[in-house]
Amino acid sequence: MKRILTVVAYIITLVFLIAVFPACVRDVDKDVNSEKIGVVVSILPQAGFTEKIGGDKVMVMVMVPPGANPHTYEITPGQLQEVSKAKMYIKVGSGIEFELVWMDKIIKMNEKMLVVDCARGVELVTLSYKNGELVEYSEYDKTSGDGSSLRGVDPHIWLSPLNAKIMVENIYEGLAQIDPENQEYYKKNLDSYLSELDKLDDEIVRIFAGKENKRIMVFHPTWTYFALDYGIEQIPIEEEGKEPTAAGIRNLIDLAEEYGIKVIFASPEFSTKSAETVAREIGGSVILISSLEKNYVENIRKAAGAFAGVME
Repeated sequence: MKRILTVVAYIITLVFLIAVFPACVRDVDKDVNSEKIGVVVSILPQAGFTEKIGGDKVMVMVMVPPGANPHTYEITPGQLQEVSKAKMYIKVGSGIEFELVWMDKIIKMNEKMLVVDCARGVELVTLSYKNGELVEYSEYDKTSGDGSSLRGVDPHIWLSPLNAKIMVENIYEGLAQIDPENQEYYKKNLDSYLSELDKLDDEIVRIFAGKENKRIMVFHPTWTYFALDYGIEQIPIEEEGKEPTAAGIRNLIDLAEEYGIKVIFASPEFSTKSAETVAREIGGSVILISSLEKNYVENIRKAAGAFAGVME
């Protein structure tokens, strides 16, 4: 009798394991499939773009942290360690100093990860200023070179909503490539965000409608692509990353007085010393607007409103 009970108990246990095991396998598969994709980006606006497209499928790490200057930031060992575990790196691709200095080392840390170039398809431009006045303008054909000659190209492509649309499409293609099972999910998010960017563009066009004196004085020439999109003249204080000379400041003051400029726009990531000097001389003020906010749409809307607010 005892032997029979033992056999029955064995059979019951076996049946239970057969019933439960597939469910356990499904749970393991679910955990694997729900694992977020590790994505590394260079700057905060890209993080916003990537999270808009990737949604809850991605985990994003930003190399240049909030408040840091992408022209001078130095990478940390901990960040390189995170790069080694990422599946995808999204670079701006337009020649920002951080990538010119660090990109080769970043790729060597993880040669298996997919590298997405956000600037693919964007028309890059090269500008040169002297004492606040534009002296040279040219378009850069990125397809004709390997990217090593990007120095001199204006890298701030993300500040144009039209360029942002191209950038998020490149991000979508990268995510779809490494995670084809969720391609429809990414495409739905892409279409939604493209619509949001179109609405932003329309809103900015309306904001500047009727403005005649469409000029802004800025410390760092960050807003080139934005200015080109909306017919604005950008007058920078800084020249090729250098503080202006005494003669340069005098000329900037003359330009400000000629055009009735009373506000100078600066970024919190840069020194405002020269901007404040010019502002004092013209009886004006300095307004800080970041070019590196994660909430892209809100930040660009805020900037457009601030620019329009000082125009006649």
